[in-house]
Amino acid sequence: MKAILRYLFPVIAVLAAVPSLSGCGYSLAGRGSFLPASIRIVGVPMFVNNTSVYDVEKRITEKVISEFIGRGKYKVEPNTAGVDAVLLGEISSITLAPTAFTEDRLASRYVLTVTARIEFKDVKADKVLWSNPALQFREEYDVSNTGGATDASAFFGQNVNALDRLATEFSRSVVSAILEAF
Repeated sequence: MKAILRYLFPVIAVLAAVPSLSGCGYSLAGRGSFLPASIRIVGVPMFVNNTSVYDVEKRITEKVISEFIGRGKYKVEPNTAGVDAVLLGEISSITLAPTAFTEDRLASRYVLTVTARIEFKDVKADKVLWSNPALQFREEYDVSNTGGATDASAFFGQNVNALDRLATEFSRSVVSAILEAF
């Protein structure tokens, strides 16, 4: 009998604690939404690119659309017609700066910084629900010097990979901020 009670007591203690945990305020991050229930279709037109970097608006827009679709709650359209809300983006600047150097004074690490203006608007209510006029994201990456300082393909290949990683983090952050009211 003592052996049964010894094993049964922890089970009873856990079961007694479970109801008190339901009111603690914890929830799964990234799955909620504080948007009005009337928003079901989100328009995400191509971001405006005010930089000289080719196709950056396409990469970032595609990642934002994929992130909205991945949340599974909203239909996403690539335009502004017939939507309940619209996400407008404008890429203001992209900078690339060296952050580390080799003994030969060659750059071995760079930081890529993207600055954008983002606005999420309820079309029917004509109300801005979320905006950030100077959203910045940074991505650092190493440059391999195996091909020498003149190997442009190695440099630009790593630059493109860093831009893809930056676009992924950018889209996650923007969509989370919109859906989770941050």
